[in-house]
Amino acid sequence: MSDDGPAGWGEPLYAQALDLAGVGPGTRLLDLGCGPGHFARAAAGRGAAVTGVDVDRAAVAAAAAAVPEALFRVGDAHDPPPGPFDVVAAVQLLQHVANPVVVLRAAGQAGPAIVVTVWGQDHECDVRAFGEALAAWLPPRRAPSGPPPVTDPARLQKLAGLAGLDVAATAEVRCPFAYPHAEALLAPLLASGVGRMAVSRAGERAVRKAVLDRIAAHRTDEGGYRLENLFRVVLAVRPPAGRPSP
Repeated sequence: MSDDGPAGWGEPLYAQALDLAGVGPGTRLLDLGCGPGHFARAAAGRGAAVTGVDVDRAAVAAAAAAVPEALFRVGDAHDPPPGPFDVVAAVQLLQHVANPVVVLRAAGQAGPAIVVTVWGQDHECDVRAFGEALAAWLPPRRAPSGPPPVTDPARLQKLAGLAGLDVAATAEVRCPFAYPHAEALLAPLLASGVGRMAVSRAGERAVRKAVLDRIAAHRTDEGGYRLENLFRVVLAVRPPAGRPSP
């Protein structure tokens, strides 16, 4: 699932992650895969001293403009700056990296507390409706192979263990994707890669109708749409000194 959504959708998620990690004034926080700086902005708003890294130069530039009091640099989450940091954050990152265990292990070397967020599983997120509505015009999804995705709660905890970390706390948070009207929902979807593919095969009118039919149950009394999505937050910590790594 894409992490794109309406403006402000991530605020409850960011608040939960910051609460779980105890981020406050003076906390030295490393934001891995910082993107355009939405989470960094929330952390800096609590008084944290934020450093952000991302492989996307344009995203780093956007983050620097959005959070001028923070430090941002182009960098790979697999090889983060050494710090020291009090908290390392991987917000909506692990599903996008080549090796989540390497990222988590490196995060644990950069700081003693690592806070991670991921999507819930497909059946826990209403945004699956978009993919279902467009499925007839997209390449068929391959049957899952290999280990479960990081959205699987047990898999996420296992990845932390493989990285030599202890899971200290977990939380779930619901983040609604709220759209004031149909066009606010359709415009970004049609502009996305999957949306353009569907339109090229079926035409915009058919795609619009399919999407609106699929999400009809999510229409609000005011004429907008509200899709509820579950996210998980995990706080992992370095084990006590002297305990052997796995």
